[in-house]
Amino acid sequence: MNAQTIIGFDYGVKSIGVAIGQSLTGTARPLCALKARDGIPNWDDIEAILKDWQPDYLVVGLPLDLNGQPLETITPRAKKFANRLHGRFGYPVELHDERLSTREARADLFARGGYKALGKGAVDAQSAVVIIESWFERQYTD
Repeated sequence: MNAQTIIGFDYGVKSIGVAIGQSLTGTARPLCALKARDGIPNWDDIEAILKDWQPDYLVVGLPLDLNGQPLETITPRAKKFANRLHGRFGYPVELHDERLSTREARADLFARGGYKALGKGAVDAQSAVVIIESWFERQYTD
């Protein structure tokens, strides 16, 4: 099996968490949180990340409610963001269920650093880690 590099995104209207993952280990680590203006990032920042890391795939968290249903406002926006990533940069993009990723990210960060570790950018980037790692888990169990 060839090792693949995955960039994951936790889409939000004010901030987009970004993480990098490696299929060989099935693990990821946070990269950064990008500011977004009404859900629109600075595309040059994303382009720089993609050029630096040369990923094989992009994974975007798909916001769903606890029953697995789309959320009225944010789900279509996350899909649009994923489509724009593919359209602008040509990478394969996959949407992945992100239910409870923020809760898990906050718990992970708190366990390592207490309340001081729970800055908004840190939580968003750690949420992208959770998204990638759960995507890896699904790849290996399907």
